[in-house]
Amino acid sequence: MEQLDVYAENIFYIMPIMENLIAGYCFWRLIKPFMDQSKRVLCVGIIYILTMLELYLVPLVFGSVMAYGIGAFVAFLVMCLIERKNYEQKIFLSVTFFVLREFVYAMAEILYDRLYHLAGSTEYMLTHQKMWFALYVGVCIIFLMLEFGFMIISIWCISKSYKYKFEKMSRKELFVMIIPSLMGLAGYEIIWYYRRWYMKDKGYPLAVYDFLSLFYYAVAVVTIVVMIVLYQNIKAGQREKLQNELLAAQLENTKKHIEQVEDLYQNIRRIKHDMTNHLITLERLYAGNQAREAQAYGEELREALSEAAGRVSSGNPVTDVILQEAQREAEKRHIHFETDFHYPTDSKVNAFDLSVILNNALQNALDYTDKNHNAFVSVLSYHRNNAFMIEISNSFTGQLQWDKESDLPLTSKEKWDGQGYGQTHGYGLANIRMVARKYSGDIAIDLKDDEFCLSIMLMME
Repeated sequence: MEQLDVYAENIFYIMPIMENLIAGYCFWRLIKPFMDQSKRVLCVGIIYILTMLELYLVPLVFGSVMAYGIGAFVAFLVMCLIERKNYEQKIFLSVTFFVLREFVYAMAEILYDRLYHLAGSTEYMLTHQKMWFALYVGVCIIFLMLEFGFMIISIWCISKSYKYKFEKMSRKELFVMIIPSLMGLAGYEIIWYYRRWYMKDKGYPLAVYDFLSLFYYAVAVVTIVVMIVLYQNIKAGQREKLQNELLAAQLENTKKHIEQVEDLYQNIRRIKHDMTNHLITLERLYAGNQAREAQAYGEELREALSEAAGRVSSGNPVTDVILQEAQREAEKRHIHFETDFHYPTDSKVNAFDLSVILNNALQNALDYTDKNHNAFVSVLSYHRNNAFMIEISNSFTGQLQWDKESDLPLTSKEKWDGQGYGQTHGYGLANIRMVARKYSGDIAIDLKDDEFCLSIMLMME
């Protein structure tokens, strides 16, 4: 019996170590999908385990709640050192894990106590004293399995519900998101205090009390997950609203382009109407041996025709206007602009869809062109078998952050901040991709040799 007591005591000391190993693994599983440096995220779980083991092995005056809090805080600091951005989200993950561990431990311990009490009260255990050690070992294993199972299920639900993992979280969003966790933690402390007090004074609490406590902890975990789902649905709604606004803006731009095309045709018709008079004037100048005056008059007429028809001829008046506007804007910004774009007249691709592509792509190219290194914007189109290809390039010397969900760069209209171009999604690129996929195509982004190149493929049949 004395030897079994020694074994039982060893297991008593081993159990917290196993719990901390499980917790460190679960912490790593929680934060891994949220961080770019996935290979270095393992360090967070290891540091968390070492911190908790240190707090367990070194006698301290504070309780387990404070120890769990210190472990989560140390892990938060390590996350910030690995990846210095989106600190609000890291706070949310640390607080959420801290609270989840409290809830999961409480649920596992209640079931552990109930199972041990029920098994120990059977006639078999009362008459077989040597089986108490086996019962203790078995219940400890069940406790670890329950703790691991509850934690993994909770983390899986959170990870699956949290769709936009690389979206920057604001302070207001952080405040709203951690309220359920903090409120649940306050309830946990009250319930757990009275449970400990009751066990110390009268033994095991009433079964109904434990089941109500289990129900509360389960509801608290579900509330955290539901809050994340609601938060992500709001994010999705905001994205959809912004995309709709951008598409509406594109439609408005297209209407303006159509109006400009109509003005263009009015100018051409006016010049055609006056062409007879111009020809008569030229004939009279030449008949009067006024060749110099006739030549000057002809140059003015040529400039007027060129201005009316535009300097870009892509084969479609809508794309002509878009390219001409981009060219004028590039000249204002002292950016070299060149185009070899030709409208695919023999395909089902319509002018409105191409206007969405060109407007978004050219606006991005002009906004993000590096003006200190031979600034240029280039537009090229060509056919490759059954595909119509568009390549829009611009000078670029920087870095891009990528959204892993959409596989598109995170962009904004703000200047470079040292860590990438802002933290919002490239809705312009998303709209371009949406149009490309309408024609069974897609987009590709290539960044090399101080040049950003966007390739768009549209299938013509």
